[in-house]
Amino acid sequence: MQTRLFAAPSPHIHGGERTRQIMGDVVLALVPALLVSTYVLGWRVLMLTAVSVVSCLVFEYLIQRFLLKGRTTIGDLSAVVTGVLLAFNLPVGIPWWIVVIGALVAIGIGKMTFGGLGCNPFNPALTGRIFLLIAYPVQMTDWTTNTPDALSGSTLLANVKAGAMPLSDIDFMSMFGGHMNGSMGEIGALALILGGLYLLWRKVITWHIPVAVLGTMALFGLCVAISDGGAAMWQTPLFHILAGGALLGAIFMATDYSTSPMTHKGMLIYGVGIGAITMIIRLWGAYPEGMSFAIFIMNAATPLINKYCRPKRFGTKR
Repeated sequence: MQTRLFAAPSPHIHGGERTRQIMGDVVLALVPALLVSTYVLGWRVLMLTAVSVVSCLVFEYLIQRFLLKGRTTIGDLSAVVTGVLLAFNLPVGIPWWIVVIGALVAIGIGKMTFGGLGCNPFNPALTGRIFLLIAYPVQMTDWTTNTPDALSGSTLLANVKAGAMPLSDIDFMSMFGGHMNGSMGEIGALALILGGLYLLWRKVITWHIPVAVLGTMALFGLCVAISDGGAAMWQTPLFHILAGGALLGAIFMATDYSTSPMTHKGMLIYGVGIGAITMIIRLWGAYPEGMSFAIFIMNAATPLINKYCRPKRFGTKR
């Protein structure tokens, strides 16, 4: 009997991993940060995360079932990951109905508009987060319910940028443990690092993007410290890595398969771009944090990076 050969687009090598398994590993890696955030900020963390996850699942199901009229894919857990990451980018005091709007934008515009998982050029959770930051800037920057101290109205990044707090007064060990203002998923540096190590161990991500992002930020911070006279040689790089969304963005959001480059060389270029843009916004921009915008901008540059960093075809001259 003659064997039929079918031509199909790349990739042609299957590693055996399923989408549900990969997304499940990402959810497990986010659990330590969720536990730390709940311990520090209270039960609202779990409530808002649940609202975000359920909203993402419902919107994805409704869009696929009634608008696209195709097979539903909520079982692959990608909507769950989007819901958790969206919640992690929000302050704990935000009203629940704003979370629902963010989920609608993340799934409806950031993901399903482009054809669903694997087709979206921008990270869906970041799409929702940036929309909410523009539409509801007051609620998205209200940190007064996080901590009872006098500086609870601002994050460490905002206080340092405004000159309200010198780097010498910052307790870096507290930052590792989660005792700082910020979004729900970015306050526990050690928990995020443990989650990243788990993803590396499971080979869900590689080291290239996180190291490129954080290394660029550290080098940028070191150069700034040197230009200022070297008074904060080690504090400046460490502060910018631990504060804000640096770890959450570098480990969990910039490494999104659909929106990041395919080659290791491209990943390094992509990560350096994210780190540099983040620091430029943090130091000289209007916003104290720039990680979300940096990832969003480099998501748009990913097709160009893939074009110029693609490997040589088999059989061609080097």
